[in-house]
Amino acid sequence: MLALTGTPLQIIASVLAVAAFVATIWLWPKLGGKGVKALLGRLGAFFATQVLVLVAMALVANSYFGFYTTWTDLLGTAGGPGTVVDHTPGNALKVTGEQKFYSSQGSAEDRSGVIQKVSVTGATSGLRNDGYVYLPPQYFQPAYAGKQFPMALVLSGYPGSADKLISLMQYPASTLKAINAKQLPPTILVMMRPSPIANRDTECMDVPGGPQVETFFTEDLPKAMAAGYRVAPQAGAHAVLGDSTGGYCALKFALRKPDAYGAAVALSADYSVSNDPTTGDLFGGSAQLKQENDLLWRLRNTPAVPVSLLLATSPNEDNYKATQEMVAAFKAPTKLSTITLDVGGHNFRTWGREIPPALTWLGRQFAAADPAAAAGATPQPAPIA
Repeated sequence: MLALTGTPLQIIASVLAVAAFVATIWLWPKLGGKGVKALLGRLGAFFATQVLVLVAMALVANSYFGFYTTWTDLLGTAGGPGTVVDHTPGNALKVTGEQKFYSSQGSAEDRSGVIQKVSVTGATSGLRNDGYVYLPPQYFQPAYAGKQFPMALVLSGYPGSADKLISLMQYPASTLKAINAKQLPPTILVMMRPSPIANRDTECMDVPGGPQVETFFTEDLPKAMAAGYRVAPQAGAHAVLGDSTGGYCALKFALRKPDAYGAAVALSADYSVSNDPTTGDLFGGSAQLKQENDLLWRLRNTPAVPVSLLLATSPNEDNYKATQEMVAAFKAPTKLSTITLDVGGHNFRTWGREIPPALTWLGRQFAAADPAAAAGATPQPAPIA
């Protein structure tokens, strides 16, 4: 079967749409007569052309934005809230593939680093999630052989795919550029979807009686990464970045589990969640649990935690007013910064403008938390309001 996001399927759909349009133009004079047969012919030609054009446009848009990555994702046949996952005796990290990052001369490891496709299984949560790990060139250099690296977990929105964090969001490329500019210490990226459960937006929650997604990302994943790579163990060397749903998850991990992540970057994020058809019942009927996962409520009503937060928005964004409320609500020792674009929407182009200054900001947080781990990086001022 042709891949849902593959180029061949998009080409076939586009050719069929063009062919239907040309056939409609060619046959229209013959269908111009009176009677039921001619009327049905015109309606059939019209609707066939419209359907094929819409299908072609939908396939191209889906491939670009990464809404659904497989046919089972689209059709909802890959599982649901009732999926049972067998627990494993320990955290498991398996490298399932490797690709060379761009390199003009010399080996990719020396110049640009390596992107590895990985599968992580959590011992505590019992969940498995696939994604990508970017290892910067310093990871392979003799001068860094005994060093541990900061780790940044990067989460896509929902629905979304981890590969778009590489191809569209350009996280590895932007990270390498920031490292080379000494705005960010050599950092390992872990790029994943925010929900390991097919066809369910879990909003990174430990769902009562359901998937323990927060546990996977805050307990299982850091342990698996520390076992498989030279990742620094302290929370100050761990950060989470995300857009949309991934941004909400990033903030929640830092505010709820500051012993796991010391910094969070949220691009166009909402700050609370509600049950809807994509989430199912997240709270098990508990108003208290819903409240505890409302980030503005947490800033206002719970003891402040020593983490650093960066919120990105613009006057065009739905979260603009809520972002101002977040700024007004935070208390020390929590630190909060913002990026406010003059104009921007809920899209990849906007997030692409926010990622470079966000990485520079992250370099400062790593340096402040552990200057030794940030050796070799001289953070530069970033345009952050």
